Amino acid sequence: MRLATWNVNSVKARLPNVLGWLRDSKPDVVVLQEIKCQDADFPRLEFEGLGYHLFTHGQKSYNGVALLSLVKPDAVRTRLPGDDSDEQARYIEGDIAGITVCGLYLPNGNPRPGEKYDYKLRWMERLRQRAAALLAAGKPFLLTGDFNICPADADVYDPAGWAEDALCAPDSRRAWRALVNLGLTEAWRALHPATVEYSFWDYQAGAWPRNNGLRIDHFLLSPPLADRLVACEIDRAPRGLEKASDHTPVLCEIADA
Repeated sequence: MRLATWNVNSVKARLPNVLGWLRDSKPDVVVLQEIKCQDADFPRLEFEGLGYHLFTHGQKSYNGVALLSLVKPDAVRTRLPGDDSDEQARYIEGDIAGITVCGLYLPNGNPRPGEKYDYKLRWMERLRQRAAALLAAGKPFLLTGDFNICPADADVYDPAGWAEDALCAPDSRRAWRALVNLGLTEAWRALHPATVEYSFWDYQAGAWPRNNGLRIDHFLLSPPLADRLVACEIDRAPRGLEKASDHTPVLCEIADA
């Protein structure tokens, strides 16, 4: 199974780029973030025309996630447990070919300190609890999406300059470690232990041509899937296109059981 995650930064604004990449790369499962539209406004026909079953959890102008699969998912869920008052569209989950795929758009958390950062940490704890529940159930699963976390200094072009940002701050990384230390494997870093590569480049200050990037888009695999990990790569090419998203896709390949 080939899976992809991509923060598209508005599916309507990037539609030709996204559809073109899907035609070329042909992933079996795709999780999108920041679709920035309500469910009824998502361009369903274009994606269904490529053979994908499509589920969305959107909201007007902000956030929003989507799950696409060539095999129809079962038991699709669109709310991260733990806070029934949370109305932000940041989570989607479905069972596909024996794997629970959890797609997420984790809060940015800036400015820090403040309510947005407190929300980020609460959200990460809810995610940790969901992962713990899936582990206890013995289900093969993965968490993927825009985590808005640079796990280590190697994942940010200017560690000192970003040290107090919500993406790199000590409490953020502590929450990341609490999640990973449940027994999950971060797929890209497991296969590229000494490589410096990024998945996000801001639109400002020439970040893309200067390669001033961040690695914030990840796959976390439960132990049964970590044993089946074949490949995980960052595809830089879409970031160089006209009208590109500020993120680029990350691909992960899992061998059949």
